[in-house]
Amino acid sequence: VQPVESGGGLVQAGGSLRLSCAASGSILSVNTMGWYRQAPGKQREFVASISRDGSINYADSVKGRFTISRDNANNTVYLQMNSLKPEDTAVYYCNVNYRFGLGQKWGQGTQVTVSS
Repeated sequence: VQPVESGGGLVQAGGSLRLSCAASGSILSVNTMGWYRQAPGKQREFVASISRDGSINYADSVKGRFTISRDNANNTVYLQMNSLKPEDTAVYYCNVNYRFGLGQKWGQGTQVTVSS
């Protein structure tokens, strides 16, 4: 089952949005969870990730503005986006990696639009 994302929308520059993504599967099977984004005419790019033990990575372009977190008990990952810029406009995709050779799954994507 695809991860289910929510929380996208339209916001003015400087505003905030919070994305959520709920993954399927047992609690023990979910490994690293993360977010990617794809702007029109561009390739999909990494935004942030958080491992099962809480190790976090961010793209340089979002450091200091975005915060990733997760709720392991509910297989849910969040992306708090502050100080949004027009260049953050993109479709944001949740990515879930599974343990035990179960591969990875992508969410359907949620649109984030930042107006200037």
